[in-house]
Amino acid sequence: MELKFFKSSYSEGAHTDCVEAAFGEQERHFRDSKNPDGGTLSLSPAAYSAFIGALKAE
Repeated sequence: MELKFFKSSYSEGAHTDCVEAAFGEQERHFRDSKNPDGGTLSLSPAAYSAFIGALKAE
């Protein structure tokens, strides 16, 4: 299955340094938009939710 990566709407305009995301059925995938062939970080849905929760708590 080929992943469809997307950029956040916050990444438009002068904000060219960003992370792209793709949500698969079993994992959430992230990569550097400037180096899409450089590998990805993959997280389970539970790990992704915990990560987002920690960010929101900051």
